[in-house]
Amino acid sequence: MEIMKKKLWIGAAVLLLVDIILFGILIYEKKITINHPSETAYPIRGVDVSYYQGEIDWQVLSGERIDFAFIKATEGSGHIDTKFEENWEQAGKTDLKRGAYHFFSFESTGKAQAEHFISVVPKEEGMLSPVVDIEFYGNRFYDKPDVEGTRRQLQSLLDELEAYYGVKPMIYATESSYSTYIRGAFDDYPLWIRNVYFSPNMGMPGRWTFWQYDSEAKLQGYSGEEEHIDLNVFYGSETEWTKFLESHTVSGDNDTTLIQNQ
Repeated sequence: MEIMKKKLWIGAAVLLLVDIILFGILIYEKKITINHPSETAYPIRGVDVSYYQGEIDWQVLSGERIDFAFIKATEGSGHIDTKFEENWEQAGKTDLKRGAYHFFSFESTGKAQAEHFISVVPKEEGMLSPVVDIEFYGNRFYDKPDVEGTRRQLQSLLDELEAYYGVKPMIYATESSYSTYIRGAFDDYPLWIRNVYFSPNMGMPGRWTFWQYDSEAKLQGYSGEEEHIDLNVFYGSETEWTKFLESHTVSGDNDTTLIQNQ
């Protein structure tokens, strides 16, 4: 009898493990989605774009029930997104709140990256705070750069941006880069977290400002090589969104720094 019970327990445990593995595979392959935020809880929604979305008809895209758009501007100390100038200008003709983001490079100093971003992105009244996107790329997934050294360069970049644009920048991070570099060291900066599988509320309730919850959405208004577009939500109500904008948009001198195509 005891042997039979043991076999039944082992069989049940194996079946449960198989079910968990299959469930995880289905989530990973996006066959099952469990991370879509409630439109009632998170009514403020937006996108982030780069040259991958190709030609964007901003009048059409802005009509896709979105409120904001983050546009890739620069990367490292030399690269400029080839569609930034066009996207920035055209998005500015819509009612969307727009912001520009910079892809952080582990190979360049924070100061050099800040100077590059500032030379490309004009300081315009009403724009959202600049964003620094820090995530692993290439062999950096396995060969992670030094924590303290990276934090120093990131802090330098953030300080330079805040001094120029007059608002505290935001930080975009994946769960991995957040736990490695951001958590506990940059908690006073607005956080834009990426998690396309689970709600970040499970691990950091109330600590994020924006959440990129979907990287495979399809909307109308663009025709690039990438058919998908990233979707994001703001953590809060429409009233909280209005309050957020009061302290996280640029109130500068409408500087029209020329964009130098490279």
